[in-house]
Amino acid sequence: MSAPPVADLSKLRINRDDPPPAVKRALGRVLWLAAAAVLVFAVVILVARRGGAVPVQVVTVSTTTGGTGAGGGGGSGSVAVVANGYVVARTKAAVSAKIPGRLAVLSVSEGSAVQKGDIIARLDNADYAAAVGQAEAQLASAKATLIETQSDRDQLKREFARVRDIRAQNPNLVSQQEVENAESKVQQGDARVDAQQARVDAAAAGLRVAQANLENTYIRAPFSGTVLRKEAEVGEVVAPSVGGGLTRGAVVTMADLATLEVEVDVNEAYIARIQSGQQARITLDAYPDTAFRGTVRQVVPTADRQRATVQVKVAIVDRDPRILTEMGAKVEFLQAARPVAAGAAQPVERARIMVPAEAVRTANGRDVVWIVRDGRLQSRDVDAGPVSGNFREIRSGLSGGEQLLVAGVETPKQGQRVKLSP
Repeated sequence: MSAPPVADLSKLRINRDDPPPAVKRALGRVLWLAAAAVLVFAVVILVARRGGAVPVQVVTVSTTTGGTGAGGGGGSGSVAVVANGYVVARTKAAVSAKIPGRLAVLSVSEGSAVQKGDIIARLDNADYAAAVGQAEAQLASAKATLIETQSDRDQLKREFARVRDIRAQNPNLVSQQEVENAESKVQQGDARVDAQQARVDAAAAGLRVAQANLENTYIRAPFSGTVLRKEAEVGEVVAPSVGGGLTRGAVVTMADLATLEVEVDVNEAYIARIQSGQQARITLDAYPDTAFRGTVRQVVPTADRQRATVQVKVAIVDRDPRILTEMGAKVEFLQAARPVAAGAAQPVERARIMVPAEAVRTANGRDVVWIVRDGRLQSRDVDAGPVSGNFREIRSGLSGGEQLLVAGVETPKQGQRVKLSP
């Protein structure tokens, strides 16, 4: 019997250097994911460097020397000061009733043109009309009684004259006492006439009071103008002064649109550049592309200590139906060119640079502007004047033509990449 074959155990060994197939597949996926992450990170960095510019708003610096009016508006001359304000009417009133009462008739509406003395509204006046009728009747009764007393007095005078004449012709027919009695009756008659005349005057005065009260129920226009708005409606109780509750004060508010002007607050640091009669250029917020001529009517002789401003009133020379009260307006006060003698050299006027107030920032107690150049921000120190009309004058630090950062970046940094907003 032959022996069984012996197995060759030399081939049975474990290769620890070669990982299993599942491990190989997992390792491959990890390597691919790591490579993709590195690639995405590199792309993000590249995009951030190339397209990470922050959109900003800028303003181009320009000078105002020798500027002329635009849009067919103001005259020539350099801009000395810029200020913001509102259109107001120099003649304006809140029209109210002289006596309290319930509004019965309101004959105007917004935009109605009225003449001085026209009836705007009427209060319920039935009781006042009745009072007038009663006063008229009392006056008529007093006048009739006066006629009676005058007639009685005249009769007494005739009696006295007859008794006196008889006494003068024959003293035995009429005694002296009868003459004196007749004379006394005449004096009494005169007194009754005077008393009745006083009653007539009192009745006439009462009639005038009743008529005045009736007239006070009619609310009339104090001047010629235009009704701006209604303050009360028919059926509401109105009074000269509001006492609370449902009582109204004014019935309408009206203004004379021929007296429109612009009131602006000028920083007191620039008020020396403004004088009465100075030409100005007015631009309304509602019509920024149109300018209107104006002249300084008054520089109010007092300053606001809280705001450090002085109010200036500018009359509007160019009348236009588009100009309405309470419209926002910007006023550019023009400085006329100084006359030059024949043969003399034209004086060179210093260029004024006005920039929006938001373009100037404060850093470490210094006025700073941020200039956009080649797509990056650059800081520059400037000497800026106080704010006037949302603008600030740059006394030094800018020459004109620079693009200044206005909005888009709250905390700008030196060299920060930016791009102009479309």
